[in-house]
Amino acid sequence: MTKSELRKIYLGKQKSLSDVERKEKSLYIADKFFENFSLESIRFLHVFLAIEKNKEIETSFIYKRLWRDFPRVTTLVSRVDFQTLTLENLKFTADTKLVANKWQILEPATSDPIEIEEIDAVLVPLLCFDERGFRVGYGMGFYDRLLKECRTDCRKIGLSYFAPTAEISDAQNFDVPLDFCITPQKIWKF
Repeated sequence: MTKSELRKIYLGKQKSLSDVERKEKSLYIADKFFENFSLESIRFLHVFLAIEKNKEIETSFIYKRLWRDFPRVTTLVSRVDFQTLTLENLKFTADTKLVANKWQILEPATSDPIEIEEIDAVLVPLLCFDERGFRVGYGMGFYDRLLKECRTDCRKIGLSYFAPTAEISDAQNFDVPLDFCITPQKIWKF
């Protein structure tokens, strides 16, 4: 199937999750992250803030545990630069004030940018992924542009409620595949 076909199907599946299912699956994913990934070599970890209306994976189970148990890891989140259509990488702490952007997505209100070369791992939002590690997002390309700019050794870790589809038929050579994808059932390595 194509990205647009998969986007429609998986956005519907994601939005149909109950609040209980969403929380349960998000907790499983967070547990798998901490059980299977060493944070020893990670100084800067980019996480995403869940888009509530789309019932995205609740990443607070990850970043709040990082703040509590791994204070040496600096957590980053994105802010959209609407001029360049790119993502800025800003420090994110328990004290960071969040505001909604024009798409009603929460972002840091203040600027404390970190250069993209500093990022050691990115937790990548997605709607679905395939068995080769290609992903389908919302179609704006923000994370594709971000991942292209990351260092080659930066770990790209997708988070998904669902197992992979066999193949995204219109994935291109310029699409950046994931290194891993964590689902509630297992971790996929590419």
